[in-house]
Amino acid sequence: MQVIRDLQQISKPLEASVVTIGNFDGVHLAHQQLLKHVMERARCSQALAAAVTFEPHPIKLLAPHRAPKVLTALDRKIQLIGNLGMDEAVVLPFTRELAHLSPSDFVDKILRERLSAIAVIVGPNFRFGYRQAGDVNTLAELGRERGFEVEVVSYIEVRGQRVSSTRIRELLAAGRVHTAGRLLGRPFSNFGPIAAGRGVGRKQTVPTVNFAPVEEQLPGTGVYVTRTRLDSGMHQSVTNVGYKPTFGDLDLSVETYLLNFQGEIHEKEVEIEYLHRLRDEIKFQNPEMLKIQIQEDVRRSRKFFRMLKEIEDRLGKLPGLSR
Repeated sequence: MQVIRDLQQISKPLEASVVTIGNFDGVHLAHQQLLKHVMERARCSQALAAAVTFEPHPIKLLAPHRAPKVLTALDRKIQLIGNLGMDEAVVLPFTRELAHLSPSDFVDKILRERLSAIAVIVGPNFRFGYRQAGDVNTLAELGRERGFEVEVVSYIEVRGQRVSSTRIRELLAAGRVHTAGRLLGRPFSNFGPIAAGRGVGRKQTVPTVNFAPVEEQLPGTGVYVTRTRLDSGMHQSVTNVGYKPTFGDLDLSVETYLLNFQGEIHEKEVEIEYLHRLRDEIKFQNPEMLKIQIQEDVRRSRKFFRMLKEIEDRLGKLPGLSR
């Protein structure tokens, strides 16, 4: 997939393209359905499949006090879009100049002049142009005038819940990581650098990997069954998201204990997948009591992974299904 981070990179207009536009935060199941539909339409039309997104999130520029925590950093978002098979990812720097384009100017300067759109496919709540003056009806009218088709893809629901980035953030804030993962179509994860800890865990409880602070969304405070990805592969783990009240910390931290790992960790980055919430974060009277609780967390986590393997083994034995 070609990644275009500035329209100035396009020395001449693209070939005919089928375009979708959005923030695609999380690249969740609804986004995936939309992107796959764009690719199908592009293949039928012998055109390029292009996804237009923005950096930073428009709200961060226009109303920073209301800007949500993003579910996926830009590089991860591009990777996920590319994994689906799109031809082009166009990352528009969201500036005040871009924000002040009228709906018609946005269509003319970006969709037609630079991307040569023959079809534009969006979700039902799509808004664009200065002060979000344009909606799907505006886009359809401009499409008729400029000679491209417009298609609106409906919302999707999973077990009665509408799939949206906002809903996924709400679920994560409540610690409902399993349900959030169901709407994402994969376990929710954080990716980022490993930070040096204070050494408290190694000295008084158990050694942990410390996740450096990130600007992305984190699950609500608590203890989770997780998988931790290092260069050496994926490792079963238990992760605490919180403030370590037993030790009087004030800063939010993410600490992961690897269940079946020996040796030193030399990696600089780590990815943590959240599978199941075990409990609230608790303040203990002393580190020894905390250590006993951690041992119980580890026992329950091992049980979770055993059950998960049994389920996967059963699915693998069903006709037409494999792990």
